[in-house]
Amino acid sequence: MEIFVETERLILRELLPTDLDGMYELDSDFEVHKYLGNIPIKDKDQLLNIINFVRQQYVDNGIGRWAITEKLTNKFIGWTGLKFVKELTNNHINFYDLGYRLIRKYWGQGYAKESAIASLSYGFEIIKLEEIFAAAHIENNVSNSILNKIGFQKQETFIYENEIQNWYKIDKNAWNTIKLKV
Repeated sequence: MEIFVETERLILRELLPTDLDGMYELDSDFEVHKYLGNIPIKDKDQLLNIINFVRQQYVDNGIGRWAITEKLTNKFIGWTGLKFVKELTNNHINFYDLGYRLIRKYWGQGYAKESAIASLSYGFEIIKLEEIFAAAHIENNVSNSILNKIGFQKQETFIYENEIQNWYKIDKNAWNTIKLKV
């Protein structure tokens, strides 16, 4: 198992097939999917395909979403990290996207922000990216707040899968300015 980043409270590591039950707890929850099209997962086989897809991204792109585990308990609590997006999204293609998703019982504890900051640090300082993008549903106040707090600047809104999303960007210079403040 490869560990990419450790923070004070979290281990960010490769997503494994053994994360299937945790992924199911995460993605079968209607509240987790409230701003993701309201289509929670109903079948663990779907998730096994997603885990395998992410694992293939590690091979193909050198990066993909990571599992988040609590250091104290070693429990899977969600995923985070960068994804190299090859599909046209909001008139962008071949870009790095920051994302995160947590099991509901871990909401409100600062884990999303902590893992997002670690992911940005990895992107800018380890793999030397020049810019990173993110999107959040226009009504997802928590995610929009996190992205603003960690230095992302809203660029515009766009429609993704029939939902209005905010489109964010942070570049290396902005990260270097803000990283000591977050």
